[in-house]
Amino acid sequence: MSAPIRPTVTTTGGAGPLVARLRDSFEAGRTRPASWRRQQLEGLRALLREAEHELVEALRADLGKPATEAMMTDISFVRSEAGMALRELGRWMSPERVPVPLVQRPARARIARQPLGVVLVIAPWNYPVNLLLAPVVGALAAGNCVVAKPSELAPATSAALARLLPRYLDQEAVAVVEGGPEETGALLAQRFDHIFYTGNARVARVVMEAAARHLTPVTLELGGKSPALVDAGADLEVAARRIAWGKLMNAGQTCVAPDYVLVHREARDRLVGALGRAIHRFYGKDPARSPDYARIVNDRHWVRLRHLLEATGARVALGGEGDRPSRYLAPTVLTDVDPDDPVMEEEIFGPILPVLDVEDLAQAASFVASRPSPLALYVFSRSDAGVEQVLQRTSSGSVCINGTVLQLAVPGLPFGGVGESGTGAYHGRSSFETFSHRRSVLAKPVWPDPPLAYPPYTRLRSWILRRALSR
Repeated sequence: MSAPIRPTVTTTGGAGPLVARLRDSFEAGRTRPASWRRQQLEGLRALLREAEHELVEALRADLGKPATEAMMTDISFVRSEAGMALRELGRWMSPERVPVPLVQRPARARIARQPLGVVLVIAPWNYPVNLLLAPVVGALAAGNCVVAKPSELAPATSAALARLLPRYLDQEAVAVVEGGPEETGALLAQRFDHIFYTGNARVARVVMEAAARHLTPVTLELGGKSPALVDAGADLEVAARRIAWGKLMNAGQTCVAPDYVLVHREARDRLVGALGRAIHRFYGKDPARSPDYARIVNDRHWVRLRHLLEATGARVALGGEGDRPSRYLAPTVLTDVDPDDPVMEEEIFGPILPVLDVEDLAQAASFVASRPSPLALYVFSRSDAGVEQVLQRTSSGSVCINGTVLQLAVPGLPFGGVGESGTGAYHGRSSFETFSHRRSVLAKPVWPDPPLAYPPYTRLRSWILRRALSR
């Protein structure tokens, strides 16, 4: 966000009446039928198909995002999520049978998924289609009304979504609110049944504070410094290609991008050389002229990244060039990085990759474990024992072995953070569960109704009950 968000009791832009209208729709039962849910999911898929060009152009205007990258990371991803929800909706909605203890029989127990009500989805600017609509898929599949808040820092995409969503989705149950901190603050002052926020930890604290006033549950998808650990015996050419691809997608503005590399000292120079070859292969001699290399979202973030480079005491091994008017920052690799360097103190969120030397994977794992848990962790090694050691000694939201970023594209894997990198998870069924209440239901027949369970508890009844309950 471009300015502090302060929840307020005002309803700028009609936040109060808007939420009240959606709540009326929910309480009338409009969103509960499976047919309504399927209709909304089909509407989203139609939007992504019919308005694909418009969304791609909006993403290009906001982020300089290449068309193929926009398709891969924003549009196709949401299309797959909606497709999976359509295929699996009947199974997800079906009650889940639960065994009943012998002492309570005859009886039947089940878990029934219920929609939560009216939910708020606040999206960031870096993947403004994906990170708004993927949670919306889960919210609609679960039968909720939704307020969708796109990021004002991606204005072209925000405007496109605000224009398109009402055409394809039920306007009595889904609303889009554009604007900046003032509009977001007005929304946060309302009572929602769930708030789903993707962004940075500073704003997440504001969201949690606002949610606490109404005891509203939250899902927080944040970030952190996601490390890539490279063993001496790893295939360095493959590791370099996959690290460079994951790092430089969207010019590094990805929450799970490799933020820094910990590499065995003996392999450091070879890895840096391989990174240079991979970058050249991807973007040519001058990445500024490549149609496949994105731009920094705005001037403020470009200046922030330049300040990080100017403040570092590390050596610029590759890149370092930039052009402020076009918001271009070259793919940049740093070596001889001090762990206390400014570039290691915050999530970079740009195309700057610090490379630090370590003695072995054990030291790398200790380094990661000594810092806040990252959103993602990447390990490149041919040693199963070495990988297992890293997994046992570290904590992270997700792990990808001998790859980067790809874990997000597996719908069966929950995506979310741990500790400072986030709370809760989504994607696939996890999205449906996030926006559902798991309601416990126990049903007993009227007969039999043995007197044994009721007072007075005679010595015989107490003995029988104790024996039955101890099984």
